[in-house]
Amino acid sequence: MSDTTNNEENVEVVTDTPETVEVAAAVETPEVDAVVEETVEAPETVEVVETPAAPAVERKGPVVKAPVVKAEKSAEAVEDDGSRKNPRKVREGVVISDKMDMTLVVAVNERVSHPRYGKTVQRTKKLYVHDEKNDAKIGDRVRVQETRPLSKLKRWRLTEVVERAR
Repeated sequence: MSDTTNNEENVEVVTDTPETVEVAAAVETPEVDAVVEETVEAPETVEVVETPAAPAVERKGPVVKAPVVKAEKSAEAVEDDGSRKNPRKVREGVVISDKMDMTLVVAVNERVSHPRYGKTVQRTKKLYVHDEKNDAKIGDRVRVQETRPLSKLKRWRLTEVVERAR
């Protein structure tokens, strides 16, 4: 193993065995270029200095995880299992139209307090719901769950029919 340490003196340390260390120094003078060699005995006892272990480095920034492959769930088996960081919204409403193929229009009533007067007001929202099996009919009370966009207007999926129309 050799290591050049100082460019001005060109000192080279060569280690052949643990007991013997050779030092070669090239001294440049204007008259004569000379090489001086010395043999130095290595000390018999070697002092081992332990360095403390480096502390664990905390990662900063986002943690990138490999994508997880999940089995596809059917429309009826779509239940919130708590695995999502932001759980999907669930609403309950009445089917007002089933004329489209695999699509329902569900009216969801929401009771809110009026911002100025404090009176409780009912607001109705129409949701376009995906019904894979064309199971629900007009008048049925259904439970729907938020999902990814399925078409221009459909953002909800039928999870169950709570009560059939009479």
